[in-house]
Amino acid sequence: MRRVVITGAGTINALGHDVATTFEAFREGRCGISQLDFRDVDRLSIQIGAQVHNWRAEDYFNRQQILLYDKFTQFTLLAAKQAVAQAGLDFQGALGLSSGVVLGTAAGGLNTWDENYRTVYEEGKNRVHPFVVPKLMNNAAASHVSMEYGLRGPAFTVATACASSNHAMGLAFQMVRSGATKVMLTGGSEAMLCFGGVKAWEGLRVMSKDACRPFSANRNGMVQGEGAGVFVFEDYEHARARGANILAEVVGFAMSSDAQDIVMPSAQGAERAIRAAMQDAGLNPEQIDYINAHGTGTAANDKTECAAVAHAFGHHADRLMISSTKAMHGHIIGGTGAVELLACIMALQDGIIAPTIGYEEQDPECALDVVPNDAREANVDAVMSNAFAFGGLNAVIALRRI
Repeated sequence: MRRVVITGAGTINALGHDVATTFEAFREGRCGISQLDFRDVDRLSIQIGAQVHNWRAEDYFNRQQILLYDKFTQFTLLAAKQAVAQAGLDFQGALGLSSGVVLGTAAGGLNTWDENYRTVYEEGKNRVHPFVVPKLMNNAAASHVSMEYGLRGPAFTVATACASSNHAMGLAFQMVRSGATKVMLTGGSEAMLCFGGVKAWEGLRVMSKDACRPFSANRNGMVQGEGAGVFVFEDYEHARARGANILAEVVGFAMSSDAQDIVMPSAQGAERAIRAAMQDAGLNPEQIDYINAHGTGTAANDKTECAAVAHAFGHHADRLMISSTKAMHGHIIGGTGAVELLACIMALQDGIIAPTIGYEEQDPECALDVVPNDAREANVDAVMSNAFAFGGLNAVIALRRI
């Protein structure tokens, strides 16, 4: 089995339009949640979110591209450009044939759906633009990334709700580790902050009207965000031979299914994925220093996740640092695991643990070190990132400092 390393990273989210700005926000514990700004927001009962404000697609793409790219694809291409630039890769020739892309998204081109429903149902028009289908399809972002960089290996999209990015990154890791590919671009994106997207989530009654407070006893729900995170996963020997700067090593991945309930999570299912990821990585519980939690700020998720971590890590659970960065960048749904992996890389590279902001009251059912409110300096060698999705789908990825 080959070793797999990360040699490039890119992002756009409510905290920043690149990795450096996002890291700065993590260190400062800055909140990217604010008043939503889009058409008909006044008709919503939920009017806050971690929105990428002042987004101007024309600053990055020409008119023809904008006709083809939904917002989630735009976010992905921007993040991918940053990641590839940092990695310093040229995919011309043989490398393009042995490289691919696998990305996560839950809703794909939801903004395109929303706009065209208005066109047909509200405005009464009988025709839509011929690019609507290629613009809204879930694989659009992966396809455009493959075309942009000439990636002729595996190229596809994973849609497993809130675990989409972790599943995508885990599959990319497995492909490079097995030797099926030398390089994979991977991560995920989401752009659900439009009237239809938020209105649909309102129906679940899991959304907060004021703030996201993971693990705090007075939490009252999740807050949606939007954005993308893209990484270059590369064969270690290939990276070393070309003198690449290595950000972290990917050492383990596991997934499980609760097979129990479409919306209520299972601590047992989450625990199985956590344990299996450690086993895959060849790490024992005492070697894990930090976990980026799924930590949505809902009672069901927070308590279930804390129970799963406590059972999986035993006595070491009390020494673990575990934080949720969703209180800063929101729940980016299918793209959330990708943006959260940045906090794991920051912990390994800089020894800075991103905090769980908004924490106000201790919850006895979440009695772990959740790094409340302020970032923390720590010596970190190995980390994990959890993602647990509706449908009972769990995906956990493990990284190590190199």
